[in-house]
Amino acid sequence: MRPVWEEPPSVAGQVAKGSVLTAVVLVVLVPLWVALVTSVSSRETINASGGLVVVPRGIDLSAYRIIFSGGQISQALWISVLVTVCGTAVSLLVTVPAAYGLSRPGSVGHRGLLFFFLLTFLVHPGLVPSYLVVTGVGLKDTLWALILPSALNVFNFVVVRAFFQNLPGELLDSARVDGAGELRILWRIVLPLSKAVVAVVGLFYAVGYWNIWFTALLYIDDNEKFPIQRVLQTFILAGQTPQTSGTAVGTALPPTLAIKMAVVVVTVAPIAAVYPFVQRHFTRGVILGAVKG
Repeated sequence: MRPVWEEPPSVAGQVAKGSVLTAVVLVVLVPLWVALVTSVSSRETINASGGLVVVPRGIDLSAYRIIFSGGQISQALWISVLVTVCGTAVSLLVTVPAAYGLSRPGSVGHRGLLFFFLLTFLVHPGLVPSYLVVTGVGLKDTLWALILPSALNVFNFVVVRAFFQNLPGELLDSARVDGAGELRILWRIVLPLSKAVVAVVGLFYAVGYWNIWFTALLYIDDNEKFPIQRVLQTFILAGQTPQTSGTAVGTALPPTLAIKMAVVVVTVAPIAAVYPFVQRHFTRGVILGAVKG
């Protein structure tokens, strides 16, 4: 007799699963739809609906023209893109070599370094020591304060290391017999075989840097260096009015709510656009990277 989980689902089970999945999709999509529709709505439509718009009544792109015409929002977008690209590159440059080195048994300081990395799963230094370190080395109010403290994520390191451990040792040994050094083995053999896990970990890092706001709240005082999430936080929670240059649109500015929702859409769109290109790597990259601890 087969276990219960191997039996084909009943009609009631299929209906229940479909209902739950539909509800989850609606919970995710409805807020995004409302934000998108409100961002392209005119002042009259927003006033008539009493705030957020659910049913579109015409399209008004003046909020997006405001965002991309200069001012604080455009600057914040540029800062976020710069931090995301540079931060992801730095994180991969740190994570991949560290994971490869500690995936090879017998490497110098293997046990001590691995214990040091894994210890951070259990012991966190705390907010005050982290703040004192960042400010003590002179990173306060610089973009490096948004990148270097998050350069290595231990979870991502463990996933990549486990993936490297699953690679055939004979393949690497044959390269060493042919005279290849460790850096050449990593570049020519290991990385081409690890595109899936590197793509997944790279996306994890990119999402983290793109969504960074609390670190900016701690270390960035100059509003010209705010990332887009920090600007969005000041708009939505602090209730501040966006600082824009209305020269490109004229004197008729769109309602503040439309600009806020346009910023929300702009903050979500890049990650939503990138995800489909790496989604096929998720199962292979994360599950294979979690086979060994």
